[in-house]
Amino acid sequence: MLARRIIPCLDVKDGRVVKGVSFVNLRDAGDPVEVAKVYDEQGADELTFLDITASHEKRGIILEVVKRTSEQVFMPLTVGGGIRTIDDIRELLKAGCDKVSVNTSAVYDPRFIKKAAERFGSQCIVVAIDAKRTPVVTDAERAGQIGEISKKLKWATEPEFKPLFFQGVSGGVHWEVYTHGGRTPQYIDAVAWAVMMEELGAGEILLTSMDQDGQKTGYDLELTRAVSDAVSIPVIASGGVGNLEHLYDGFVKGRADAALAASIFHYKEYTIREAKEYLRDKGVPVRL
Repeated sequence: MLARRIIPCLDVKDGRVVKGVSFVNLRDAGDPVEVAKVYDEQGADELTFLDITASHEKRGIILEVVKRTSEQVFMPLTVGGGIRTIDDIRELLKAGCDKVSVNTSAVYDPRFIKKAAERFGSQCIVVAIDAKRTPVVTDAERAGQIGEISKKLKWATEPEFKPLFFQGVSGGVHWEVYTHGGRTPQYIDAVAWAVMMEELGAGEILLTSMDQDGQKTGYDLELTRAVSDAVSIPVIASGGVGNLEHLYDGFVKGRADAALAASIFHYKEYTIREAKEYLRDKGVPVRL
């Protein structure tokens, strides 16, 4: 069995690491390069930088932070936020990151993922999905949503994308895709979207539960398991870790391939080493 990965996540805003609850009420958590160095020393498997306001504020990618970090840490680095073009990806890879995480641009042009994977390889293309539980809608309501969203997403009425818009049994659980740092609902079913992204060439899914983010009550295991069962590429569970048992649950009950966490590491509640030793003792294969 492949070793499970522990990935600290650094949400970056205005050049600083921040942490909030359900994507709001952000508070400062330090300098990203200094925080990254600590995680490197502790033995993190990878590190993820997410510029959480870049798409909303229509800013560019955080190249300077990436360059400074890649010069001082040696674990794989994934960077997301504000990626709009193939050139953006190229510049990030040149700056020293190993993978890029794309959310908003994928939603506005799903075939962007195909182009990126063909150009750089699926191994460095991560699709980030910010998902929130939402009520099931009727066929008529769904048709109205598609009509509304097609004003922004020109591909929404194309037949091949029809399954993305909340197909399923009435009364079932659905999760809706959000973009722009969790600000904009897109009426897209998160599980179907993950499947489509794999088909278009994504190499990994970074799956964040907006409902659980910052709550410290554990991952949305139902969401994590649904996506993990639906795709064959690795799924990174994100959103809600409050203790080490939540990491274990993400792997065992959520069937995730990697566990992403922020608060418990940023505020020194646990170290990466402590997390890995706990998981090892519980029978989860990790790199120590």
